Amino acid sequence: MFQPSQNDVRRFFCAAWRRHGAGEPLSPMDARAIDWIEQHPEYHADLADEAAALAAVYTVEGGRSNPFLHLSMHLTIDEQCGIDQPHGIRQAVQLLAARRGSLHAAHHEVMECLGEMIWASQRSGLPPDGQAYLDAVRRRATADG
Repeated sequence: MFQPSQNDVRRFFCAAWRRHGAGEPLSPMDARAIDWIEQHPEYHADLADEAAALAAVYTVEGGRSNPFLHLSMHLTIDEQCGIDQPHGIRQAVQLLAARRGSLHAAHHEVMECLGEMIWASQRSGLPPDGQAYLDAVRRRATADG
């Protein structure tokens, strides 16, 4: 299994952003990343300076979200929907996007569910519970309001 380091992830997003800005060819994964990067202009400066990106530390106390984690979660959810894993996630995300009127807004809600699943797994020492994650997304997709 491929497990990129923190710096690998940061280099990937910075390189995709640089190639995009230079009008260079993009890989399919680069293109997917660019779709999400373009929806987050608040991250453009972070992606424009690879050296600073590699050195940056994002803490809760710092009050700033980690753009690389955020963009990685968008790609993770994209991939989950693309292969429908866990089974049913594609439909749940599509329903949530329809209810919220935006795939982007839906992704942000799904990120909360994904983060909760990862936190629960780390806390319990058990593998991530894909069914609990899917159920959480489905609850959001079918809840009123």
